Amino acid sequence: MDNKIMGAVHSIESFGSVDGPGIRYIYFLLGCPLRCKFCHNPDTWANAKATMELTPQEAFFRAIKYKSYWGHDGGITISGGEPLLQIDFITELFKLAKKEGVNTCIDTSGANFTREEPFFSKFNELMKYTDLLLVDIKHINDEEHIKLTGKSNKNILDMAKYLSEIDQPVWIRHVLVPGISDKDEYLIELDKFINSLNNVKKVEVLPYHTLGTFKWEELNIPYQLEGIKPPVKERVENAKRLLHVDRYTRYLDN
Repeated sequence: MDNKIMGAVHSIESFGSVDGPGIRYIYFLLGCPLRCKFCHNPDTWANAKATMELTPQEAFFRAIKYKSYWGHDGGITISGGEPLLQIDFITELFKLAKKEGVNTCIDTSGANFTREEPFFSKFNELMKYTDLLLVDIKHINDEEHIKLTGKSNKNILDMAKYLSEIDQPVWIRHVLVPGISDKDEYLIELDKFINSLNNVKKVEVLPYHTLGTFKWEELNIPYQLEGIKPPVKERVENAKRLLHVDRYTRYLDN
């Protein structure tokens, strides 16, 4: 392993319970090519400072201390920001994790996915050591995706298709933003896309929230969804129904 590979870490959560199966040790890495209007971690964007820089070995040793709490399903999750921007670091970390039988998970938007080299070969190498990906589809409509995130969703959907081609287990996540991503026509279109994939183990509807707005204020960035409130229970249940969340079984580490 090349010890010159370093991971720029924004923060750590040692007992995560919502970013993958079981109890997770979560690394939130710096950097993201998207500028989601609802982002609750804008402090992971460009020009942010890392709280620490770790080698893959250092990151693994920090996490493995908590292995006794993980049980059968838990393990290590890499989130962000966009973790695939630091693909070399994740690959080396996950190689160490799999040697110890640790479950590995990546929470990604797929915003920098490409089938071009050198990324594509690196991505395929990473998949050898990855048990699960949490794929965040921000909006199924490309034009609306650009308005919401600043980037197209074409390569994101292509990543989802490729993961289906190689039968890599995924959970699909969708943030439900009132008036933007909660319209029935978009949810029906998203459901059709998800149903075209053969590797989806779970679909999660994540209600939009405003808990991270204070970070925008601290960074002197105008919050672009000012005035939009979290979705009411009925709209969340409607989204779950249209996305057929009950169709999918929970991820089991076989």
